[in-house]
This record gives sequence, C-alpha cells and structure tokens, in this order.
Amino acid sequence: MTFRSDFAVREIPAPATLAPDAFAVAGDVRPGEAGADSEFGTGRFVLLHDPAEPDAWDGAWRIVCFAQAPLEPEIGTDPLLAEVAWSWLLDALDARGASYHAASGTATKTLSRGFGGLADEGDGAQIELRASWSPSGDLAAHLDAWAELVCMLAGLPPGSEGIAVFGAQRMTRG
Repeated sequence: MTFRSDFAVREIPAPATLAPDAFAVAGDVRPGEAGADSEFGTGRFVLLHDPAEPDAWDGAWRIVCFAQAPLEPEIGTDPLLAEVAWSWLLDALDARGASYHAASGTATKTLSRGFGGLADEGDGAQIELRASWSPSGDLAAHLDAWAELVCMLAGLPPGSEGIAVFGAQRMTRG
C-alpha cells in the first residue's frame, strides 16, 4: 500500500496471544527518529485471524487499532471530543467502503499540567482512540481508514498532504 508522504508506516511484531495469526503495523505522522513514536500523532493497526471465530468477533477476522495525538489544551476540554474522534473512525471506514460489524472502542482525552522541574512544559492535552471491529471485504480499505484516522487526530485532514499546517504548538505530554 501507499500512504501519504507525511505518514510513515512500518511493520512491528504482532501480539502472539490474541489469535493464531496476526499482522501489525505502526504509523507515525511526520516522524522524526525512525522507529520512535511521532510527537505529532502515532498509531497501531493489528489484523487478527482465528479460524475458531470467537463469539465476540462474530467472524474469523478482527482488527484492533490504536491512535493518539497531542492537542491544544483548549481542544482537550471540548465535551464532544471523544464523540468526534469515534465519528472520524466510522467516517473514514465508510468513506472507503470498508465493511465492518461488531465495532467497539474507547476514546480517552487527557489533560495535564507540569509542576516542579516540568512546570516550564505548561499545560498539555491528548486524545487516544482504541477500537476494534470485524472487517469484511477489502482489508486494505480498513488499513487506509486507520491511516486517515491517525492523520485526522494529528490535525492533518484528507487532502492536506504537502500543505503546511499552521497552528499552535503541539504538546508532547499527555
């Protein structure tokens, strides 16, 4: 697959205990150091296969994903932030025709303030989405939707590739 140039994807070790077969990748928005989580946004995508078709999966395949990004503290206090993050995932899946069922997940927003030696870092905020669903159809569409989600959380909407994104400084703490 090909991803936007400001989103780097690499294969990572898949969890060995969730299913007999698994494949995993990590993705980073505007990565700095190779193999390290990006300060702008990062995520994980795990494709699981279990021919025993666990009841909770409602099928032999399951996708588990994670995406997180730092936010401006003012955005982190938005009472609808979690709902927006979840809707971005569903919108990305729907936009790519990625059929799915048995979706579940959590959206967590975190606010932080530094004290003592960390007081100079100021306030910070972060959004994190953990989700899973059972895919059907083209699995590549699901991976593409996850990549869009990570970029959206990091403030890079679809179609913004190669465009400088201006805004307040992102905090790396969360």
